[in-house]
Amino acid sequence: MSPARQLVFQILTAVEHGGYASDLLAARSGPLDTRDAGLASEIVFGVLRYRAQLDYLIEHYSGKQAARLDEAVRLALRMGIYQLRYLERVPAHAAVSESVELIKRARKRSAAGFANAVLRKVDRAPLATEGSAWPSPAVELSHPAWLLERWERQYGAEAAAAIARANLRVPETYVNPVTARIQDIGSQAIVPLLRLASGQTFLDLCAAPGNKTAQALSVGGGAGLRAIACDIHLHRLAPLKALGIDLIVLDGTRPLPFRRRFDRILIDAPCSGTGTLAHNPEIKWRLQPADLEDLHTRQVALLEQGWRALAPGGLLVYSTCSLEHEENEDVVATAPAALVVETMRRIPGRDAGDGFFAAVIRADAE
Repeated sequence: MSPARQLVFQILTAVEHGGYASDLLAARSGPLDTRDAGLASEIVFGVLRYRAQLDYLIEHYSGKQAARLDEAVRLALRMGIYQLRYLERVPAHAAVSESVELIKRARKRSAAGFANAVLRKVDRAPLATEGSAWPSPAVELSHPAWLLERWERQYGAEAAAAIARANLRVPETYVNPVTARIQDIGSQAIVPLLRLASGQTFLDLCAAPGNKTAQALSVGGGAGLRAIACDIHLHRLAPLKALGIDLIVLDGTRPLPFRRRFDRILIDAPCSGTGTLAHNPEIKWRLQPADLEDLHTRQVALLEQGWRALAPGGLLVYSTCSLEHEENEDVVATAPAALVVETMRRIPGRDAGDGFFAAVIRADAE
């Protein structure tokens, strides 16, 4: 049994129960050699990106609804079909036999024959059978229909399709030349909006995991920038300890404990992450419309507390990696007496990297 495929099955199972693929791969792929780790990553992300297509093929060749299959059987079939249809270098016999073996090891031996038959049908069928006739845009683009529809309303049909196709591609890896950290190029575009300089006071209200904080310290004069980084969870601040700045655990939606006000504030708000679906494809299968309302409420509270902590004439940058208006323009519109001096939007399929929104708000001088 391939150790790579065993790990893929474990990770996909964990993702089904709320885990995040990138975190799980980073934590568990260490014992694998480079080749197996690469294969594991490719199958995990491929299955998550193309899940709608894979489930359609399961249903097309089995006559059963994918959602009604046992979880272990469904995951093993997704893995097998992804390898058969999308990974040319994987031998068909390996994709079929190891997927069936995974089902047996999951103590679902009674389903092994069913899975073997489905996978062999997929292997024998010509690609054109389904490739040119997906039943809907949601299946063809492998995104929930409601998400595609809202992107069409916000950006137009052509842009919405481009966003979805960009989310199906393996994202390019970018390194921040200032910090030498791996950091998406869209994320790198946020900190320069703060116009940081040595001697300023700087509050990073939602700092974890710290890429933007490290960038701010580098471009803002290093030790000359008097910085405080905050997050709601202590363990999320751990990666920032090496930066040598004050770290504070707090809920930024509640009144802040600072007596002074800050020249520069960054609110990189927790959000739906719909701009990062190439990196985090599981998000699109979990997110529900009601989640956007809950996030909006929290984001408005973060902006309100940050605004109150901003010094006269200071700059606050509110940013998300979301494409949704509720989390972006609708939040910024709630800032009291705000002067929005600049906005930025990056859209997958149009711009390189992940999708981001940012607004620069200047406090009135007293």
